[in-house]
Amino acid sequence: MFIEAINAYIDPIKPVDKAIITHAHADHAKPNHKSVLATKDTINIMKIRYGENCAKSFQSVAYGEKIYINGINLTLYPAGHILGSAQILIEDKRNKILVTGDYKTVKDKTCQSFELIQTETLITEATFGLPIFKHPNPKDEIEKLLHSIKTFSSKCHIVGAYALGKSQRVISLLREKGYDDTIYLHGAIEKITNYYLNRGIKLGKLKKVTKEDINSLKGKIIIAPPSAIKDKWVRKFSNVRYCLASGWMIVKQRAKQSKIELPLVISDHADWNELTNTILRSNAKKIWLTHGRTDALKYWCKKNNINAEALDLIGSN
Repeated sequence: MFIEAINAYIDPIKPVDKAIITHAHADHAKPNHKSVLATKDTINIMKIRYGENCAKSFQSVAYGEKIYINGINLTLYPAGHILGSAQILIEDKRNKILVTGDYKTVKDKTCQSFELIQTETLITEATFGLPIFKHPNPKDEIEKLLHSIKTFSSKCHIVGAYALGKSQRVISLLREKGYDDTIYLHGAIEKITNYYLNRGIKLGKLKKVTKEDINSLKGKIIIAPPSAIKDKWVRKFSNVRYCLASGWMIVKQRAKQSKIELPLVISDHADWNELTNTILRSNAKKIWLTHGRTDALKYWCKKNNINAEALDLIGSN
């Protein structure tokens, strides 16, 4: 998305002179921009993932801090998606536009809580923009995992979860439910998780899984990236129950196709109810829908007398 007045792009997919980054997931945060404006957490995580010099210059912006550029006010607000994620409010004398980026409104102890901002124009993600995507309480999904550990006590449970955000949230939810045993980590998750720990987020006792641990993992939990479940890495372990934490797991066929024995419907994106509620409460006169299923949301907006259109962004699908 290009903001002509300040010659800057939001979450560009290719290197540009000026980039405003909503959060540090790889489909939104790319390396090699000349300058990056983002929250401090997003910048720090980008440096962990891509290296200290992943952009020529960085500008860290605090939540609620107004940045004035060429007659435009930019303000970042918490998006509740992952640590450091931000919505971007763009204002001038005539317009007030909010770009949500990826977001969720449910509480999450591992990131800053979503802040509802009223605006004239809302550009919202629509990843789960179908009525079937009504996610259950994530604590209930964690109960399923804990029940499975008791039922299949001789098995190691490998939980697939994105390395940034989802992994730390699953660990946090386990701790909330009273699970205090050591949780084992795939190596790809360790650095990001250490950053969360250094930020004061309590995740309990963690350990990077090693060859020496392989024979002592009965009844234990390993958190690994979803790709690792399909990789030769998993062949090291015997007697495993495969789990996957994702909002897509509400579609049973997806779980079957991926050979997931325990699907956990835990998402870091807004579900249908969160999307429609945010649209209503924003009081926006114009809605632009992007990054996902837009037809159903557009129809819902029409039924509720809300002006909405799909916004096709390069690289959004």
